[in-house]
Amino acid sequence: MKYSKWIPLLFCLVWLTACRQDAPHFRIGVAQCSDDSWRHKMNDEILREAMFYEGVSVEIRSAGDDNSKQAEDVHYFMDEGVDLLIISANEAAPMTPIVEEAYQRGIPVILVDRKILSDKYTAYIGADNYEIGRSVGNYIASRLEGKGNVVELTGLSGSTPAMERHQGFMAAISKFPDIKLIDKADAAWERGPAEIEMDSMLRHHPKIDAVYAHNDRIAPGAYQAAKKAGREKEMIFVGIDALPGKGNGLELVLDSVLDATFIYPTNGDKVMQLAMNILEKRPYPKETVMNTAVVDRTNAHVMQLQTTHISELDNKIETLNGRIGGYLSRVATQQVVMYGSLVILLLVAGLLLVVYKSLRSKNRLNKELFQQKQQLEEQRDKLEEQRDQLIQLSHQLEEATHAKLVFFTNISHDFRTPLTLVADPVEHLLADKTLSGDQHRMLMLIQRNVNILLRLVNQILDFRKYENGKMEFTPVSVDILSSFEGWNESFQAAARKKHIHFSFDSMPETDYHTLADMEKLERIYFNLLSNAFKFTPENGKIAVRLSSLNKEDKRWIRFTVANTGSMISAEHIRNVFDRFYKIDMHHAGSGIGLALVKAFVEMHGGTIAVESDEKLGTIFTVELPVQSCETVATEPDDILVSPDSRTTDILLTEEEELVKGYDSSKPSVLVIDDNEDIRSYVHTLLHTDYTVIEAADGSEGIRKAMKYVPDLIISDVMMPGIDGIECCRRLKSELQTCHIPVILLTACSLDEQRIQGYDGGADSYISKPFSSQLLMARVRNLIDSHRRLKQFFGDGQTLAKEDVCDMDKDFVERFKSLIEEKMGDSGLNVEDLGKEMGLSRVQLYRKIKSLTNYSPNELLRIARLKKAASLLASSDMTVAEIGYEVGFSSPSYFTKCYKEQFGESPTDFLKRKG
Repeated sequence: MKYSKWIPLLFCLVWLTACRQDAPHFRIGVAQCSDDSWRHKMNDEILREAMFYEGVSVEIRSAGDDNSKQAEDVHYFMDEGVDLLIISANEAAPMTPIVEEAYQRGIPVILVDRKILSDKYTAYIGADNYEIGRSVGNYIASRLEGKGNVVELTGLSGSTPAMERHQGFMAAISKFPDIKLIDKADAAWERGPAEIEMDSMLRHHPKIDAVYAHNDRIAPGAYQAAKKAGREKEMIFVGIDALPGKGNGLELVLDSVLDATFIYPTNGDKVMQLAMNILEKRPYPKETVMNTAVVDRTNAHVMQLQTTHISELDNKIETLNGRIGGYLSRVATQQVVMYGSLVILLLVAGLLLVVYKSLRSKNRLNKELFQQKQQLEEQRDKLEEQRDQLIQLSHQLEEATHAKLVFFTNISHDFRTPLTLVADPVEHLLADKTLSGDQHRMLMLIQRNVNILLRLVNQILDFRKYENGKMEFTPVSVDILSSFEGWNESFQAAARKKHIHFSFDSMPETDYHTLADMEKLERIYFNLLSNAFKFTPENGKIAVRLSSLNKEDKRWIRFTVANTGSMISAEHIRNVFDRFYKIDMHHAGSGIGLALVKAFVEMHGGTIAVESDEKLGTIFTVELPVQSCETVATEPDDILVSPDSRTTDILLTEEEELVKGYDSSKPSVLVIDDNEDIRSYVHTLLHTDYTVIEAADGSEGIRKAMKYVPDLIISDVMMPGIDGIECCRRLKSELQTCHIPVILLTACSLDEQRIQGYDGGADSYISKPFSSQLLMARVRNLIDSHRRLKQFFGDGQTLAKEDVCDMDKDFVERFKSLIEEKMGDSGLNVEDLGKEMGLSRVQLYRKIKSLTNYSPNELLRIARLKKAASLLASSDMTVAEIGYEVGFSSPSYFTKCYKEQFGESPTDFLKRKG
């Protein structure tokens, strides 16, 4: 073609236009010392500010707290020929020659946050670390009222901020002679080393009033160590940075982890402005110092609002910048389109050829699509057949469920007669004044559990009445506010027992009169509140709120029951109101209570809903329409109180008044069961011959086992949280408790569960319901069979004649070696031995006593006397020398102990030997 030679030229023109980019006027290299949230914020601010300058490119590198890596980064930037360097030196001394080299090459250098040991740099910008340290010192002195012990966790010891923050802090507290810096450690700006150093400080210093952390990553590490030791409330925690965002200083103050933090401004925008002033030959200061301020609980919320607003503005700026870039991109695209149109004209001919080929392919594709259509129709027919089968199965399942409910109803009727025949004689027996305390408690236990069975039976019968439409609804005029206030009294004892903060709140000056079935309303309220107390841990919160609202031009009454500490997952929350639904096997109950609550609410024309998450806990919301009370003349005078609730309150009050003393003269048994009645029953069986300790769940059981080191543990298998099998496994893996025999109680007879229990170290299984004689005999035999190692220090005898776990064998060998090693120290005591073995004095005493039948002091004295006897027989040392050699403080005391042990004095032995 005539113009074919111009086609390659057009292609080159289009390519050059599409690829053309403005070359940057300035290149800036940023060598950061670390990669943390504070640095991230500064980097983002630098990059954001750079957007406002045309033709500026910024490259950022982080050294990860490594001096050699940062030196490589600086050399990389110098080799790349950057126009300006921004450096935050990891440590002053190692980085000084590197910075000087860049400065001497004629590259402007801005030092950010950290200085070097030289003045060969262009400019410095950052906060006054000395002033920040001084401000922290004054703040802590004010909080401690001029008196207390302080520990300091510093940044990297070779960095200038760490040195200056320490110097400023010391200058401030030097004015307060009663404030002592009792310890100081290098935490290297990180949380992990801070937690380790703080843990060491806590072990060495029994009283710490304040912790000064050089940044907000060090501070939570120190707080976590104090929390593990249970001492976080004894001291105040102060950090530096005050960054917003999750896990940073501002949120830590709001979450009460830190008492205060000091703003350490990043000012990345100011750094970029200073760099541009230098590059564009405008005036600039040699030193730029940023201000600081304290952030505590009085202003943290305001700071959070401000930072959130600033973050939103930053996001808007980025959005606008993106749009501008988009507009510029569109312009470039339009240019490409203009030049590309010329090329497209040349491609039209080729497209015509492609269309022709496409038409040929179309026929082939149509055939393939027809075949696929036939396959889809066959699949549709199969799915319709499967749907019909599922409908049929659904009908069968519904019929089976109905048959089960009929069976439950019939058997519930059968249960009521024998339960009545049990309940009435028990009431007559309870009236007998000659009953002993144990007999009366057992009868009360029977009565309470009969009432529980009757309540469960009545729930099933009521639910069947509701499903069959035979449930009676008897509305009367009710003041819901006064009814709720009366019913709340039934739960005060439970709140005191579990240390639960129980609150009731209502809207003032609101009329809560309506028509309602009093009995059903009471059962709704009691069921929801009982569930809340059941699933709320100790020191948790339960809040009931009563309010009024307008909905659909009608007034409604709403009340919510909220509790902390429990969460229902999204998987289960949809089904909690289904009949016989249980979240898992660890949650007790019949699974019909909430279904009945929903039924009663719907009978009132109301609605019930539930929501749950980890932070708020679980909230049940009930809304009831207000019905006119004009047709009812009076309302009942008495407020109904659930018999079960009254019984529970009486038992809780009795339990609060019961004091169980720990008698160390008797063998001790720890009973772990979430059912209070089971614990009470086992306590009644065993308390005559044993000291009984009780725990309501697996976690509490593990803590009490560590504390008391009992002779035997009885644990239920099915418990919420840590179950009995896991509890047994943990106890058998701990040095303090691995020797203790464990009996597991279970209502399940599956061999798989028994195998899990024995694999976890259980010594015995007893099925519920259990025989009291069987339980007592098993307890007695297990305790008797574990009295061992009495001949621990006998000549030539083995450690034990019975099976002993490897952990106990190692423990005994270590204890024996420790005594032999330190025998000559007359000041050696149980506390010293416990520290060496990693146990407390009480834990060491109980562990050694349970294994050897001797106290640690007795074993130490016996070992010393046996060693003395050996020396008397094999050496020429005097009696006094031997006494001092084996650790006795005086020859007379040695002679006295020797005679008590061997029946003759050391002198008599030497005479007989001679």
